[in-house]
Amino acid sequence: MSGNKVRLQAIADVEAYVAPAISFDPGEEPGEIFGSNVFSVSVMQKRLPKSVYKSVLATIEKSAPLDPLVADAVASAMKDWALEKGATHYAHVFYPLTGLTAEKHDSFLDPVGDGTAFASFSGKTLIQGEPDASSFPNGGLRNTFEARGYTGWDVMSPAYVLENPNGNTLCIPTVFISMTGEALDHKTPILRSQQAMAVHAERVLKLFGYDNSEHVVSYLGPEQEYFLIDRHFFLSRPDLINAGRTLFGAKPPKGQEFDDHYFGAIPERVLAFMMDTERELFKLGIPAKTRHNEVAPGQFEVAPMFERANQGSDHQQLLMTTFKSVAKKHGMECLFHEKPFAGVNGSGKHVNFSLGNSELGSLFVPGDSPHDNAQFLVFCGAIIRGVDLYSGLLRASVASASNDHRLGANEAPPAIISIFLGDQLADVFDQIAKGGATHSKERGTLAIGVDTLPDLTKDPGDRNRTSPFAFTGNRFEFRAPGSLQTVAGPMVMLNTIMAEALDYCATELETAVAEGTDFNDAVQALLATIIADHGKVIFNGNGYSDEWPIEAEQRGLKNLRTTIDALPELITPEAIELFSKYNVFNEREMHSRYEVGIEQYVLTVSVEANLTLEMGQTTILPAAVRYQTELAQNVAALKAAGVEADLSLLDEVSGPIADLRAALVTLASAIAHEHDSDGIVAATYLRDTVLPAMAAVRTAADTLEGLVADDLWALPTYQEMLYIL
Repeated sequence: MSGNKVRLQAIADVEAYVAPAISFDPGEEPGEIFGSNVFSVSVMQKRLPKSVYKSVLATIEKSAPLDPLVADAVASAMKDWALEKGATHYAHVFYPLTGLTAEKHDSFLDPVGDGTAFASFSGKTLIQGEPDASSFPNGGLRNTFEARGYTGWDVMSPAYVLENPNGNTLCIPTVFISMTGEALDHKTPILRSQQAMAVHAERVLKLFGYDNSEHVVSYLGPEQEYFLIDRHFFLSRPDLINAGRTLFGAKPPKGQEFDDHYFGAIPERVLAFMMDTERELFKLGIPAKTRHNEVAPGQFEVAPMFERANQGSDHQQLLMTTFKSVAKKHGMECLFHEKPFAGVNGSGKHVNFSLGNSELGSLFVPGDSPHDNAQFLVFCGAIIRGVDLYSGLLRASVASASNDHRLGANEAPPAIISIFLGDQLADVFDQIAKGGATHSKERGTLAIGVDTLPDLTKDPGDRNRTSPFAFTGNRFEFRAPGSLQTVAGPMVMLNTIMAEALDYCATELETAVAEGTDFNDAVQALLATIIADHGKVIFNGNGYSDEWPIEAEQRGLKNLRTTIDALPELITPEAIELFSKYNVFNEREMHSRYEVGIEQYVLTVSVEANLTLEMGQTTILPAAVRYQTELAQNVAALKAAGVEADLSLLDEVSGPIADLRAALVTLASAIAHEHDSDGIVAATYLRDTVLPAMAAVRTAADTLEGLVADDLWALPTYQEMLYIL
């Protein structure tokens, strides 16, 4: 099958799509299945001895040390529960530096001497496993010949049963560390950073009179954007299969200009996928709350509710895996790449962040009179200090070759990290800087002008979609993370910079009070100092404007445009001192993250470059040359017949073909040269030389897509992939 026959067959297959059989009982009560496949606190209360349950609960809710003596009782109850759920195997699930999920499966069954088998699962097996540590990205923490690594049970994140048509598996979330105790994963640093943050948050709360407050934790609410396309189109695009994004594709006649997809009626096939997905998420205890069409055609969003950051991070990984598998069931492919299609909005993963506990709620709730809410202002001031001092680390936490295509575009915040506070809070902190806050802008009402409709409450400030770090009423929203990335990296950064900032605030207040300063005066002095030193990071204006980068530079804010600019922030002396002081990463672990980031960038761009060259040479150029040959033959036939031939179309095609040939030669040369180096040198070369060479190939190819006869073009086009579903 050649030319557009492949495309036409794909379209025909899409049109012949038959929805899968309904996989749930329509009479099922709403909420009945939520958490049904989770070894939750309520399940443990029913199945564990009372003393064991209390011990485990103290670890989960109060971060008390885990008593290893309870492990056998928990393992036995967990095994029995999983077997009742149809599980045949158990798996330690961990989160290596690939950013994906890893798992090692073992059967519950052990053979006995009489030729039979029995199910066993010991506390020792529950607590610790041993996968290979040298075959995952580790940034030099492990040599190839040093294979030993350990997984360790994280009791804070509940075990669950993952269903499969052929049998179920008990999944146990774990940390993944090397034989030296260094973190090879994303979970370990989340737990370390949250512990560090909690110590100093509780010092601040003690100053406000909370001597026996519950343990403070960080909360996470990620918003996941994604694209859906039919798998027939996906399998016809080598670039989507191998790179997750289209390396070629002309802009369609209609993109997102009409804004008619955003929050539009969800297509029936997509809604069926969403409902099926949500049911699977509910069974796993993932609180998916919101679903809707996003801005670009074929783009959608799901938003779970707030959870503790550690569990929310695990759930985010499980959500992505679930979306991929359920999409295939519905004949679609779920694309998490930040920019799968050029010219339309890419996808992010906004990380909503707050601190608090069940007793106090969110510590970022300003109340009706923020100027009187000193506790809130101190925690908000800590955020301002942390983001200003460590903006480079926040930028590094979202750095990747794929996210580079999105940051700074009109659907994403710029690479300059700043804070949006809104009119009300900006005014309060401005008053503080001038000597003391005495009032807050009040909420208003919106009169709609329709008698039958009530007046609506108007917030005291607008939202700012161009800000990478914005206050949204009771939390901060970090908008820079990419849709393909784990949320663990940003959460580790946020927890750690908050540990430092809250440590600073607590120390300043403790010292002032000990010296006899009135507490309220000490708070005013602290906040005034923070605004004087770090207020430059507050920006309520248009982050997309041409003037903002100039103003940001004048303010002294960093503009780390690409991953190669951002990753070195991980190994500055200041960064290493920060993470070492709060026992989140040691120096070797910091360097490992830097090395893994560079390696992932090099691998990503190298794969894309080779794909661009291959597709350009084997798919696009042959189609264009065939068309050029047909045109030339037609011209020759006309001349032979004595008819004057119009050469304009032949000339119009010949120019881009020549450009494509030249660009392919340049790209091939660039790729060959790239192998002469590695590390940051190779990454910089790829950014500055190979990526522009790829762009030149694409420019010529996309021009040809608009010229070559449709019956010769083999790749599904944007208008087909984005609109036929």
